[in-house]
Amino acid sequence: MELLKLIGILVVVVGFVLKFDTMATVVVAGLVTGLVAGMSPMEILETLGNSFISNRTATLFVLTLSAIGLCERNGLKDKAVDLIKKMKSATTGRVLAVWQVVRTVASAFSLRIGGHPQFIRPLINPMAQGAAVAQFGEIDEDDEDKIKGMAAGTENYGNFFAQNCFMGASGTLLIVSTLNEQGYAVDALQIAGQSVPIAIISVVVGVAYALLFDVMMKRKYAARKGGK
Repeated sequence: MELLKLIGILVVVVGFVLKFDTMATVVVAGLVTGLVAGMSPMEILETLGNSFISNRTATLFVLTLSAIGLCERNGLKDKAVDLIKKMKSATTGRVLAVWQVVRTVASAFSLRIGGHPQFIRPLINPMAQGAAVAQFGEIDEDDEDKIKGMAAGTENYGNFFAQNCFMGASGTLLIVSTLNEQGYAVDALQIAGQSVPIAIISVVVGVAYALLFDVMMKRKYAARKGGK
């Protein structure tokens, strides 16, 4: 019977596979889990309400989406593309490499300047694609998708691998508290120090991959041009 209480996980998995509305799926999973656990409808609603109130600050990023949408509508992407086209030495790989370095350093100091909706979609991805268009002319849809994925990846790598370099980061403090509970005497400075090499490796690998992508793109479009 205890395993039956995990049915909410099954509801979430099925809902996502069938591409149901995300919010509705999560709410239904919560209701089903509560009913299976023997909670009354009022107890379930009270639990959902308390959870929403205690975590409401996590939804504040939604306020930025309207501003980003207005900027996009008024030509933010076009301006980003125009800017990158004026830079003769700019390439897709160089744009993404520079951004990953900037994002990693900012994350290491806990400076929140990134984000997929705030930076990648309206700025970094258009600039990376604009650099490719300026260098090779029109690019195919497959390469557009690759550039989108790489742009999103630079954000993920820069944020994920460097955030624990900051001693006051929530992830760093969570690691410290968890290890202390398990009997390992560590402090935030130790965890941050051990995270620095990982952040450096992620930058080196990310930059190398971005520059390798430039080489692959150059060969591909050179061969295509020669074939014509």
